[in-house]
Amino acid sequence: MILPPATLGMLGGGQLGRFFVAAAHEMGYKVWVLDPDPNSPAGLIADRHLNVGYEDQAALDEMARACAAVSTEFENVPASTLEYLAKSVPVRPGAAAVAVCQNRIAEKSFLRDNGLPHGAFAVILAEADIAAADPALFPAILKVARFGYDGKGQARVKSAAEALDAFRAFKGEACVLEAMLPLDCEVSVVLARSASGEVVPFPTVENQHSRGILDVSIAPAWVNPQLAAQAQACAATIAEKLGFVGTLAVEFFVTNGQLVVNEMAPRPHNSGHHTIDACVTSQYEQQVRALCGLPLGDATQHSPSVMVNLLGELWFENGDPAGTYREPDWALLYAVPGLRLHLYGKHEARHGRKMGHFTVIGNGPKEVLARALGARRDIGVRDED
Repeated sequence: MILPPATLGMLGGGQLGRFFVAAAHEMGYKVWVLDPDPNSPAGLIADRHLNVGYEDQAALDEMARACAAVSTEFENVPASTLEYLAKSVPVRPGAAAVAVCQNRIAEKSFLRDNGLPHGAFAVILAEADIAAADPALFPAILKVARFGYDGKGQARVKSAAEALDAFRAFKGEACVLEAMLPLDCEVSVVLARSASGEVVPFPTVENQHSRGILDVSIAPAWVNPQLAAQAQACAATIAEKLGFVGTLAVEFFVTNGQLVVNEMAPRPHNSGHHTIDACVTSQYEQQVRALCGLPLGDATQHSPSVMVNLLGELWFENGDPAGTYREPDWALLYAVPGLRLHLYGKHEARHGRKMGHFTVIGNGPKEVLARALGARRDIGVRDED
């Protein structure tokens, strides 16, 4: 076990890293953050912020000497960086698991090769691959294999001709072409897995998206309990097959009553934010526990909850990025019973940027949802056109 007051390392300095730093501090640890953004939200509250790129060898050597173990808050840290650090310090999750999750081709191939539920897809490396793709895939979504998130790097295509246009717009980057599925709803499972193989899942969450970005998460999900349990079991299998250690999220489509894995995130997840306020142990404390070899915490959810994302357009009059900048009227949220507001300390509001979230908890799921949606409306979150 790695015990306080040891120093831990975090690669990445966004809001997920910020919550990790806060959880680690509460548990008695110190944290160094390595992130190239001088305004890194996690770096602002860390014991030290190494403001350099992820492949800066001198900084990595310094982190390895100072930190007892290192984790990551997003999947696009180069796998080579994780491999380099792992030569001298425990790194959890490991490079091999992160490499699968950071590349959609590797991810889809992993699901297929392990007999896990997935939608039909084709690997697109060249224009000829589009012409050779099964026509039954269309209508489809073309997604870049690397660095796409929150709806970025994706295009809906009805035909091979539209797919070709999108592939050219992506400048010939490696892609996957995924068949569009009829959706009942979307759910996710966040779990923690220890180095010894112990798995502790949080209750399954139901998610609603707007413009490709998570908007609302309802926990526990309002789905068939058997389906929710199947999602937890599938996520646990994925963690085992990956040899994953840390906090993992798995997103699912529910189509015709059946689960289909959409994607995996080798880190805490936006749909797990509610665990801070609604569960005995948060997903961030679980990340610290798994990293340090501590027993995993109790993931029991003590209260029904609804989480709502707050994006950058809230900071502009009528949601227009060209409009007048103003701080939202947070008093409207603080007046809502059972509501907890979390702002990430980002220095600039931008359209589509996750600036914060709030979680409403209470005794009755329907009452909690009504209060959360009312607060969402009152603070000015706009529905998708």
